[in-house]
Parts: sequence; structure tokens; C-alpha cells
Amino acid sequence: MDADIDFMRRALGEAQQAFDRGDVPVGAVLVVGGEVVASVHNARESTLDPTAHAEVLALRKAAHTLGTWRLNNATLYVTKEPCPMCAGAMVNARLGRLVYGCGDRKGGAVESLYHLLSDPRLNHQVEVVSGVLGEESVALLQRFFRERRVMRRHSPANTP
Repeated sequence: MDADIDFMRRALGEAQQAFDRGDVPVGAVLVVGGEVVASVHNARESTLDPTAHAEVLALRKAAHTLGTWRLNNATLYVTKEPCPMCAGAMVNARLGRLVYGCGDRKGGAVESLYHLLSDPRLNHQVEVVSGVLGEESVALLQRFFRERRVMRRHSPANTP
């Protein structure tokens, strides 16, 4: 559990980098054998790529680094419950384990809305641990969206 907390703190650091760059603050760290193979954050805004979620970027980077797309010995730490696209990518990557911070009532595909990683109809299931540093993850997301709302209210487009 201590290792899970340490790696999740690193994922939160990545989420802060996304926040600082104006992207939804989600960070991900992919670990194999106790070693970090990928450490990334959301980059949809900076890359103009709707698939540039932290989880997908971590899977891509790890597969490239390891020379295989099969990540069955890997653990992915992510600050927020993955969406359907990201959960599907995890199944396709044969990810061994997922540890995430906070749930996502509006788009979570692991435990909140869907259960893609444990669905026995799929060809692979992923071990899941949820709630690790969840309060910290929620706080960062809430701060981001609160600041975005304030910025929108004070933007020139919203002034009469």
C-alpha cells in the first residue's frame, strides 16, 4: 500500500502539470517491477488530440519503451477513474493492475457507470484498486473547474 501511495503522489504531480497547462488535471504513472516506465498527464488541449488522455499516453509510452503492447505485468496509477476509451485501451493492452484516485460519476468506466475492466464477457480483466489519495485527486479537479468557471465569467466574450 505504501508503494501505491508513493506512485499515486507522482501521478498527482503529473495532474498538477496538466492543471498548470490548462488541461483537465489527470496524471498517470505506469510501473513495472517497481520501476516507473511512463509518467504523463492529460494533453488534449496542448496537442488538440481528443485521445490524449493520461492513461492512453502512459500505455503508448510504456509499450514503446518496453517493446511490447502486452502490459500484463504493469500497474497503472491514475488520479481519476478512467473513461470508456481508456478502460478499453487497458483491456486491449492486457494491463495487469489499475490503481486510481477518485471516481467519475459522469464518465467512469471502471466502477461508477460501467465495469469494463471486470466484465467477464471481455477477453481480459484487470485487477482494480480505487480510492488511493482520492480526496487529493478530487480537490485538484474541483479547483481546476472552479477556476475555469471564474475565468469564463470574466472573459471579454461574457461582458456586455
